[in-house]
Amino acid sequence: MTYQSIDALWWQIAFILIAGWIATDLWRVMGVLLGNRIRETSEVLVFVRAVATALVAAVIAQLIVFPSGALAEQTSLGLRLAAGGAGFAAFLAFGQRVAVGVFGALGVLGVGMALGL
Repeated sequence: MTYQSIDALWWQIAFILIAGWIATDLWRVMGVLLGNRIRETSEVLVFVRAVATALVAAVIAQLIVFPSGALAEQTSLGLRLAAGGAGFAAFLAFGQRVAVGVFGALGVLGVGMALGL
């Protein structure tokens, strides 16, 4: 059965609601139900945390190396790498505070863009 198999407005709405629910809420409910039963130090949870961290790192790397829009047009790869490195260094230097790392990277990126680097 596909999205176009029934030509009625109710089907389009139902399809979107069902597909959206399965893609997001089902996994959230399972996480809540199973999350209370899993120890924080269990191998399963350590693996899940490692995969989630790797996915976030991959998205950040993709945004730095292969950006789109104005970031791709107005900045060089070197500037983006320097901003990412500076943000990471600020994150580590100031007690692993995410906001410090983000604003540090944004500051380097903004100064570099203003100077035309």
